[in-house]
Amino acid sequence: MKLSHYNYDFTPSMLAKYPADNRDESRLMVLHKDTGEIEHKVFKDVVSYFDENDVLIFNDTKVFPARLYGNKEKTGAEIEIFLLRELNRELRLWDVLVDPARKIRIGNKLYFGDDDLLVAEVIDNTTSRGRTLRFLFDGDHDEFKAALFRLGETPLPKWVREKVEPIDEERYQTIYAKHEGAVAAPVAGLHFSKHVMKRLEIKGVHQAFVTLHVGLGNFRTVDVEDLTKHKMDSEQIFIQDCCADTVNKAKADGRRICAVGTTVMRTIESSVTTEGLLKPYEGWTNKFIFHPYEFSVADSMISNFHLPYSTHLMMVAAFGGYDMVMNAYKVAKQEGYRFGTYGDAMLIL
Repeated sequence: MKLSHYNYDFTPSMLAKYPADNRDESRLMVLHKDTGEIEHKVFKDVVSYFDENDVLIFNDTKVFPARLYGNKEKTGAEIEIFLLRELNRELRLWDVLVDPARKIRIGNKLYFGDDDLLVAEVIDNTTSRGRTLRFLFDGDHDEFKAALFRLGETPLPKWVREKVEPIDEERYQTIYAKHEGAVAAPVAGLHFSKHVMKRLEIKGVHQAFVTLHVGLGNFRTVDVEDLTKHKMDSEQIFIQDCCADTVNKAKADGRRICAVGTTVMRTIESSVTTEGLLKPYEGWTNKFIFHPYEFSVADSMISNFHLPYSTHLMMVAAFGGYDMVMNAYKVAKQEGYRFGTYGDAMLIL
């Protein structure tokens, strides 16, 4: 498969600018990959597709306020910093993206907040846009993080809309978010409400949790036609023993296992035994999944409708079948489904 295979007739008007009024009332397309049949539902109907002892696997990463606005020393020029990950807790070193990057040099000081609450020094240029910053702060780590997050803004992707609004602080976060470290939300999970989770629990459907801290790889575009030459950025993942045990028992019993989102699918496919069982793991993954690919763990998945040429679309097409998924996207456009971060969902069975 080539990059050009993952284009479709897309217009910006297809993107959802705002989430549905209620999490579980977005639309749900159900694609049966064995027959190609498509059903049109409301997301809360997802419960009816799972039975007792089936398993849904969720990503419980938590988005932190990763976007900061400040000024460059001397010139006062406005700059935007996008925090990617903390490199060193004691030295307060962070990997960041800087915009505009061309005016930022090693040794420059950057100031954030009223009365310059935070000051950072550029100590390394890593890529065309990336930098390593050392924050200069006298308090302890908890005080530093509190100041950093107080100044930060919800990192809503700018292709959703430029202006971040109060609704985003709550809605750009899953209801089960627990472990802080993501710069973007695992969007398939945004549809799950407390009501849907409770209905699944009452029905006897098991809920398992992995963690993948969504990073730069979520934003990086594919710029090579030959997909085998694309390199994913590494993202940190955690698979606990209890999750692996739950999934492997369900697999042994022939139960349905559903990956809620591409981040979950990438996580579980990154740590699999030769027998196709899920292994506990803590570390990093740069796994890039595209057709053809033989999936080992999940036999169903939930996903949003992704943008053309995206690695997310490539993974979904590998799981659901390229022709069926691309046809489903065509139907989604015809039926007025909403695409992107705050858009509608697809369940592939």
